[in-house]
Amino acid sequence: MNDSRIDRLYDLLPAIYRIRDAEQGEPLKALLRIIAEQVNLVEDDILKLYENWFIETCEDWVTPYIGDLIGYEQVHEAGEPSSGVTPQEQSRNNILIPRREVANTIRYRRRKGALALLELLANDVAGWPARAVEFYKLLAWTQHSNHVHLDRSLSFDIRNGSALDLLDSPFDSSAHTVDIRRINSRRSQGLYNIANAGVFVWRLKSYSVTKTPAYCLESIAPHCFTFSVLGNDNPLYINPERELDPTDIAGELNLPVPIRRRLLAQQKAVIYGESKSLQIWKGERSRKKDHKIDDPIPVPEDRIVIADLSDWTYFPRKGMVAVDPVLGRIAFPLHQPPKNGLWVSYHYGFSANMGGGEYDRPIAQQEMVALYRVGKDGEFDSIAAAIKKWGDDADLPNAMPHAVIEIIDSGVYVEQINIFFKNNHQSLQLRAANHWRPIIRLLDWQTNSPDSLTVSGYQNNRFTLDGLLVSGRGMQISGDLSHLTVRHSTLVPGWSIGCDCEPQRPAEPSLEVSSPKVCIKIEHSIIGSIQINPIPSEPDDNEESSAIQALTKESTPCPDTDRDVRLDPVRLCISDSIVDATDTELEAIGAPDCTVAYACLTILRTTVFGLIQVHAIELGENCIFEGRITVARRQQGCLRFCYVAPESRTPRRYQCQPDLVETAIEESQKRKDATDPLLVNSAKQQEDSRVRPLFSSVRYGMPAYCQLADCCAEEIKNGADDEAEMGVFHDLYQTQRLANLRVRLDEYLPARMDVGVILSN
Repeated sequence: MNDSRIDRLYDLLPAIYRIRDAEQGEPLKALLRIIAEQVNLVEDDILKLYENWFIETCEDWVTPYIGDLIGYEQVHEAGEPSSGVTPQEQSRNNILIPRREVANTIRYRRRKGALALLELLANDVAGWPARAVEFYKLLAWTQHSNHVHLDRSLSFDIRNGSALDLLDSPFDSSAHTVDIRRINSRRSQGLYNIANAGVFVWRLKSYSVTKTPAYCLESIAPHCFTFSVLGNDNPLYINPERELDPTDIAGELNLPVPIRRRLLAQQKAVIYGESKSLQIWKGERSRKKDHKIDDPIPVPEDRIVIADLSDWTYFPRKGMVAVDPVLGRIAFPLHQPPKNGLWVSYHYGFSANMGGGEYDRPIAQQEMVALYRVGKDGEFDSIAAAIKKWGDDADLPNAMPHAVIEIIDSGVYVEQINIFFKNNHQSLQLRAANHWRPIIRLLDWQTNSPDSLTVSGYQNNRFTLDGLLVSGRGMQISGDLSHLTVRHSTLVPGWSIGCDCEPQRPAEPSLEVSSPKVCIKIEHSIIGSIQINPIPSEPDDNEESSAIQALTKESTPCPDTDRDVRLDPVRLCISDSIVDATDTELEAIGAPDCTVAYACLTILRTTVFGLIQVHAIELGENCIFEGRITVARRQQGCLRFCYVAPESRTPRRYQCQPDLVETAIEESQKRKDATDPLLVNSAKQQEDSRVRPLFSSVRYGMPAYCQLADCCAEEIKNGADDEAEMGVFHDLYQTQRLANLRVRLDEYLPARMDVGVILSN
């Protein structure tokens, strides 16, 4: 009924009929609206027919039909398309039948056998940047004196530092002896052979950070800085640019790879500078009477020196700035620290659009809102000033009930943030503008009280945190707030991290909830532990209540309050996120002084590190729980297609690991008539260890954080309900991408050649 054309048939009626219809309650208008709605659907479909003739403009469901016209065949090993009703199904269908591959199928067939085509296939089929390598060119052999190939690999020179950096990498150019193993073997992959061609693919993306303050490591020295505002070592990444000629083979500057020290020294003019991979600015004090800091001045390229700052023992000479791209560190001369501030732009690596970041994300808000813009080009210099203005405007007669505080830069805001809703307020959204990543850094301002980001509201009040990174402290929710949404944000696990990405306060929660009726929604976010303060309930005499009392009889009883009515559990909905307690033995979701938090949890496509102790789990789907689960009400809800840590108390489970492998062991032993319990338990323990998820990194701040390792069990990498991987990166559909790519590469290879896909990260 929101279509502006919904009343066009009614408007064609003579005025006398509309007047009489209005006198009778407009029944004719309601009838014509129903007819007009169907007419509009038919008209829209006719208008789309022309666009559906072309692969560039057609709807997703038309792509397979256009593929049939040119003889495109789907890769059945990757899975079969679904109905495409849900967003996840539509995303999976787009991976199984890529639009770009269908559009370029004829061009691929014309270029069959070209090496650069393999790179193009990786990008179009799997969406991964790639580098193709012919390994026969890297074999060590004796050349005929009459046919010398100067472009072939040479014997290794151990004095060549650049060659040492690239040894056994996708860019290795040194000569190797023959490796007789097949490159497409699933067990032991061999590379250097005459018939082998390899496609190195990069799954991590390169994300930008634009003109944000650097972090001064005062505990080491005032002239030592890190690019990362959290103070951790973070490798800098290339901002890749596509090759100018489609027949060229991708190099380091064309791929999202970490920047090597020698590469930066050799290609400084290409990597360093405005709109490039990295840049540094220094603040200068104004010569005017106000002594304010002028716009930061960029450090010239000729003032940058590349150095190894792993132990902070190198000091650049006067006027120079030392940069270590491998660790993401900056050093100034010993007695020349930048006293007026330091700003940096750089790129870092990560797997997906998650947490605070300068990527494109959807913005959702009410139709009519009061907008308060914070930043250099905004009307407010600080978030606290915008919050104060929002609170003062509530007393005006025409005050807007809905408000948005938008931060329009990637600055660091070091201030106290306390949000209190007034009677005229309904909702507040604290968000970053699209393509920006501001940081809220909370410090220890007060000695006798906490300094968290606090939000307190009344019934029907809503608060949204969108696109921000919060460090130093957590967030506290109190009062009778109705809805809390954390979207595309990061609440740093452990509050802050050190140079080695170890959490500084691992036992502290990132989110504390004291609102008894709040509904919490967390999506596409990285968050530390969640603590839900105990909410009492009147005892029941039924069997389920007795089970809960038995579960909590050995724990400290929950504190009492003065409420006279029984409250429903707090609703906690988490999707496509990481909940990281920094250790599997620490509490990821729980309550202080209680065995279980009085919360009903719904969790989808999420990776959890730590213990989960809640009242009930209504639904857990496609998740990885790296920590024991304790649920009070086992009769409510279910877990499906998840990895559940052993010794967990959960609701009923369906197609979960390690349950499936344990059941397979029991059935196998029954068929062999082996009833020895010791042998059965030993076999179960081996299978449990085999299918336990393995990660490339479990520390926030590292590029491969939460990414499943290559050696992880297939039951985890293919264990979701749609055969994708379990956990937070489910929607990347990396298993389907890899299966698609392997089949397509074989299709376009020259005869008698073998090709293998090599995951570079």
